[in-house]
Amino acid sequence: MKKLLDHKVGESVELFLLIKQSTTGVTTKGSPFMTLILQDKSGDLEAKLWDTTEAHVNMYGASTIVKVGGEVHEYRGKNQLRIKSIRPAKEGEGVTIADLVPSSAKSKEVLHEELMAYFFEMENPHIQRVTRHLLKKHEAAFLTYPAATRNHHDYVSGLIDHVVSMLKLGKSLADLYPSLNKDLLYAGIILHDIGKVIELSGPVGTQYTVEGNLLGHITIMVNEIAKAADELNIVGEEVMLLQHMVLSHHGKEEWGSPKRPMLKEAEILHYIDNIDAKMNMLDRALGTTKPGDFTERIFPLDNRSFYKPSFD
Repeated sequence: MKKLLDHKVGESVELFLLIKQSTTGVTTKGSPFMTLILQDKSGDLEAKLWDTTEAHVNMYGASTIVKVGGEVHEYRGKNQLRIKSIRPAKEGEGVTIADLVPSSAKSKEVLHEELMAYFFEMENPHIQRVTRHLLKKHEAAFLTYPAATRNHHDYVSGLIDHVVSMLKLGKSLADLYPSLNKDLLYAGIILHDIGKVIELSGPVGTQYTVEGNLLGHITIMVNEIAKAADELNIVGEEVMLLQHMVLSHHGKEEWGSPKRPMLKEAEILHYIDNIDAKMNMLDRALGTTKPGDFTERIFPLDNRSFYKPSFD
């Protein structure tokens, strides 16, 4: 059976889908509407629900399974789902959230084992202890949370999937450029996004928490590093350097970093993070594109479309 993203423009859709995100808005003429991000295991698609009421808002919140009929159409270079019918799933229809939530290709157990191997290459005891402490503290959530609400690694276990991929890239760069400090680089990669387990609500129907909106994962993690150092009675420059790695990993103030990178390892962390996030977006977009065609526009990549070559 075709999944959501297997449908092309003009094709009809009749599927059980999960509401990943649900937001309300008002048109220029004052009519209320809802924007729904609908998903199954293939990915997600935006849809609009027009002339909505308070009953619709209560009925179609995030994490609700719905039966949707409609048609895929293109709007400003991106595919959308035009809803023709929608209703909540009924209890006897046998559809569960697990049936509709995308997840990493590798299990969280395999990803965790791959991640832990990098600690054997770390030599600085302060950096290793702080990193292990924080990983252990947030381990249960770290193994299941997405890395974002949308765009990249936004699926169950997406966060650890993102980190393990970054560690592999970091190892290759450290082998190529031996002057890089592996302890700082690996620890920075592991810690840079752990704050998202507090910033985000969870692996399903992911939204920003109050702390996420008011503080953000960068500030959250800088505080967590300081707390870990206090709990472990660790004093030294390493603690400040780990905080800088987290503070600067978005690269620029306008991209959300309170500080720009001022360590060689912090600069490389920013590039690795950017590369892995963008490759994930590109692979997903190109994975649903026919050879010889262009992808839909990818907003985080300057709203560009990418061509999929017609040869292997």
